Amino acid sequence: MQRQLFIYGSGRHTAPFLNYMAEATGKHKPNICFIPTASGDDKGYIERFHEVCNALNVTPHVLKVWVNSYDDKETFEAIISKMDAIVVGGGNTLNMLAIWKAQGIDKALEKAYNNGVVMGGGSAGSLCWFNGGTTDSRPAELSIVEGMRFIDKSHCPHYNSEKSRRPLYHSNILNGDLTAGYACDDRSAIHFINEEVAKSVSLDADNHSYYVYENEGEIIEEVIPGDIIS
Repeated sequence: MQRQLFIYGSGRHTAPFLNYMAEATGKHKPNICFIPTASGDDKGYIERFHEVCNALNVTPHVLKVWVNSYDDKETFEAIISKMDAIVVGGGNTLNMLAIWKAQGIDKALEKAYNNGVVMGGGSAGSLCWFNGGTTDSRPAELSIVEGMRFIDKSHCPHYNSEKSRRPLYHSNILNGDLTAGYACDDRSAIHFINEEVAKSVSLDADNHSYYVYENEGEIIEEVIPGDIIS
């Protein structure tokens, strides 16, 4: 059973990235589930997901966390177990992970990942799968948040779009607060299979993905060669 993860820099829904995830499932019309916890189950974000999915050969689902036991009779684990792909949205990473832990969603996602469900997402939806990275989830300044460690490396989304992200990521690796890891420009993505890089894809020639690490006190950025998809 292959464990698959597809992560990208921005949390915006794009048809090429969602279609890539759908094709990675190997299913004709896969069940793909959007989890918008980080945005507080934002209605507009959910609507955009459905709009994008309407142009794809998928069956869209949404897992909301603002629920009650009177109206919602299926457990989170039961819903997740029926999916072929899970896409996590952007927003507040710290709050999302806290809710997932309280509700047991983190364990359900790990079980599904190990059972071959394709996992992915952008921004908070990419950061959450790694051992840590920088987040805007707290007031005042960017800070470090720990992830679920599906891949035991650090991660930096929005690598090319927010001026403070790249230098802060570098400094955190240099001082040992973060491990070496992977960075994605907003319109670039990495596909991992069994925790190893299988492929990088981008929406244009100006966006890339990187492996970032320290060597003798200097930061090394290795561009991960990839294809442009549309």
